[in-house]
Amino acid sequence: MDAANTSESPTPARRLTPISLGPVTIDAPVILAPMSGVTDLPFRVLVKQQGAGLVVSEMIASQAMIRENRKTLLMASRSAEEGIMSVQLAGCEPEVMAEAAKLNEDRGADIIDINFGCPVKKVVNGHAGSALMRDEAHAGRILEATVKAVGIPVTLKMRKGWDERSQNAPRLARIAEESGIRMITVHGRTRCQFYEGSADWAFVREVKQATRLPVIVNGDIITLDDAASALAQSGADGVMIGRGAYGRPWLLNQAIRFLRTGERASEPPLADQYALVLRHFEAMLEHYGEQTGVRMARKHIGWYSKGLPGSADFRSALNRIGEAAAVRALLATFYEPLIARGVARTVVTEAEPLREAA
Repeated sequence: MDAANTSESPTPARRLTPISLGPVTIDAPVILAPMSGVTDLPFRVLVKQQGAGLVVSEMIASQAMIRENRKTLLMASRSAEEGIMSVQLAGCEPEVMAEAAKLNEDRGADIIDINFGCPVKKVVNGHAGSALMRDEAHAGRILEATVKAVGIPVTLKMRKGWDERSQNAPRLARIAEESGIRMITVHGRTRCQFYEGSADWAFVREVKQATRLPVIVNGDIITLDDAASALAQSGADGVMIGRGAYGRPWLLNQAIRFLRTGERASEPPLADQYALVLRHFEAMLEHYGEQTGVRMARKHIGWYSKGLPGSADFRSALNRIGEAAAVRALLATFYEPLIARGVARTVVTEAEPLREAA
């Protein structure tokens, strides 16, 4: 991490107050980031059950949503167990974004989140995601059209700007406020950084000072100390956690407790972690079916296993298995002896490949 993120974490005896978005209140603004291929319904429900303040869907293309693409509808599915449902939409046409937002409202969404942050070439080349930060007037039209189309809160997720010469997030925050947006999340990198270097949490303070809206800080929040430092450096109203939750769906609840009280909660006992792995795996099978469920579950199971003895060999074996029964057997063979020996998992906090949508 660069100098922006290396200062010693403050003792987090600070406020973590509820955020009101009109008809919706986020009681504890520690939020699960939208992550492509990760924040599907099974993972969102699990993270919410563990005590997260809010969970956000994978990024959904607005065009695919209005075509009612089968895969897209599955991505937009919801469960009462996830509590408040925030659906993130990406697109570049105001009318299409508005229609997609209305469709999601009709399907039960409580919040629409607009993506102005995704740096992926496929998205940017379609003039969506962070490409919209280069055209503030058009960005404003998208924000205004989406807000007018629905009766639920609309929020925005963006980056610092396109590159180091155009860090215009504060200006876009003012445009967002004028358009009726209710909350802003800022990932502390430019688009041209992609996920290189470190997130600049201190920059987010400029966005906070530019608007009266609640602001959430995002990027590189992997540990409890990261959460406290990001909050302190940014002056933000809450934090959004992405890759820190890989294999640790309980992290957001730990962060809430730490930010409110300074208490560092212990990692769950390995037997409890194993039970969560099994619950998550079965939920993915139910959501996707066996073939896709097994394939989609591999990355999650791999993350859960990191920091345990023999995990590399375990992951190698897992990636060769395509049947649910064989996965269950492998899990039992791996976890049960470790639990019997009283092994504790070592928390691995080095950077994982980022999957955040913004």
